[in-house]
Amino acid sequence: MVLVAAHRAAHIVYPENSLPAIRQAIDLGVDIVELDVQVSKDGIPVLMHDRTIDRTTTGSGKIPDYTLVELKSLRLRHHNGVTDYQIPTLEEALRLARNKILVDVDLKTGTLEPIVEVVKKTHTIDQVFFFDNDYDALQWIETDNPDHMLMPRVYSQEMADSALVLFDPEVIHIDFDCYDEKMTKSIKAEHARIWINALGDVDEALGTDQEDAALDRILQFGANIFQTDKPEVLIRALEKRNRRE
Repeated sequence: MVLVAAHRAAHIVYPENSLPAIRQAIDLGVDIVELDVQVSKDGIPVLMHDRTIDRTTTGSGKIPDYTLVELKSLRLRHHNGVTDYQIPTLEEALRLARNKILVDVDLKTGTLEPIVEVVKKTHTIDQVFFFDNDYDALQWIETDNPDHMLMPRVYSQEMADSALVLFDPEVIHIDFDCYDEKMTKSIKAEHARIWINALGDVDEALGTDQEDAALDRILQFGANIFQTDKPEVLIRALEKRNRRE
């Protein structure tokens, strides 16, 4: 069975990394929301993907240059328009997600302690897993609490072997460049799931006459978590293949 992860939450109707986009993902039956986390000037983890806030908000500059109060005075942009929605804190997001959906925290900062403290405070340690290609960051998180769930990114069989030994992770993130039967067998042998992105070409094919070929491509070697910008469409396509619960 395949799990579906909504990239930056379900952001077709609502702004990316916003509370309504998370709520929409829950309502659609998505398994995982992928959220990008940075830390404000006063140490509060908030949701934001880009290095600056220029594209997605009415402000400009970088998250660490603003206090939370200043960030909350801004509004999120969506489809070239301004909405009434604010930049959410990680705490707000996790309280919304609690007992409803898994959360992939994509670390966009090296300031880790406030992030893991929010996970503890919201009692979501069994729902949150941390993604990074910085293995030092993941090791810090595991040292903080061995119960934290991790998703290291790997680019080769050798990296996968190393990550499995280092972290005994719940999930391994791979790319199509190293997606083959040997890779997936080695990961599944260690009881980890395999995450691969449907972003780009695969997403573009969903809902078209190229959908079956695109699904064949991502399913062929047994990856079992797919990240997508079109969660509703991907869920429907996977249900046709009987690859959903």
